[in-house]
Amino acid sequence: MFVVNVEGAILKDGKWLIIERGSDLEHAAGTLSLVGGQVEDEGNTYDIIENTLKREILEEVGIEVKDNLKYVHSSSFLADDGCKVIDIVFLCEHKNGEPFRNSPQEVANIYWLSTEDVMNHTKAPVWTKESIKRADLLLHKL
Repeated sequence: MFVVNVEGAILKDGKWLIIERGSDLEHAAGTLSLVGGQVEDEGNTYDIIENTLKREILEEVGIEVKDNLKYVHSSSFLADDGCKVIDIVFLCEHKNGEPFRNSPQEVANIYWLSTEDVMNHTKAPVWTKESIKRADLLLHKL
């Protein structure tokens, strides 16, 4: 079994919404990340991945994204706690709201960073850099 995780590469005015993960989180504490979270068992439902992503973004940073989510890529990894994870990243367009630490335990800081800023940031792990690189490539194909 896998845990399914979804993340949003949220773009506004040419910058990506990046969070610094809380220091108490079990996986990748203190690193830079896209906003997202785990898909929960909601029984029989449609658009569960998309709805989970929109809910997690609202819960963690208090903003809404537009409905036109675009698939970027997926990956699998072993979390720090040994859990097998499938991660799905979507390109998201900011709809409204100013981000804030709505979930301080999960979000230590919020940044709007350029692609170059993410690539050069010392707290950005390889997977966050890869997601931003792929989201940026998709953005330029649109």
